[in-house]
Amino acid sequence: MRALPVPEAGGRPERWIVGELADAVERAMGALNPEDCDRVGPDGEAIDGAGGVDAATMADLAGLPFALPGTPAWLSPDQQLRLLAVVASVTAAVRLLANDPGAAIIHGELSRMCAILTCAARPDGAAWTSAVQLGVDHRGERHAHVLPRRPLPMPQS
Repeated sequence: MRALPVPEAGGRPERWIVGELADAVERAMGALNPEDCDRVGPDGEAIDGAGGVDAATMADLAGLPFALPGTPAWLSPDQQLRLLAVVASVTAAVRLLANDPGAAIIHGELSRMCAILTCAARPDGAAWTSAVQLGVDHRGERHAHVLPRRPLPMPQS
């Protein structure tokens, strides 16, 4: 996120994304703590877990959908989608650990969020994808066939 080139005439949304939002992503990932999960306190009251991440950081992560409309000339749709994927996967990792860390870890939910994060952060985007081939059979009915995973050429900007 910090590597995104901010235009010289960049406004508040651009500076916020490469600065405060990038800081929030780093703080959240560095603070993940499965011990800070939903629990019952000594008095029997329900205590909401935070996954180790403070409310201010979560508020920063929640701000991206409001900042993106101000960036269409700066970020391509692919870059906007990647930013959303990064912030959503970080936010989901926090909530998974806060709600039920055992299930999140044992059932691979946390590792799926990390895989999304890794894919979205790649400089070349998702280099591997499944392709779907549409075909028409002898009766004129359309069918979709999933082709084996193969690398797709990335468009040059």
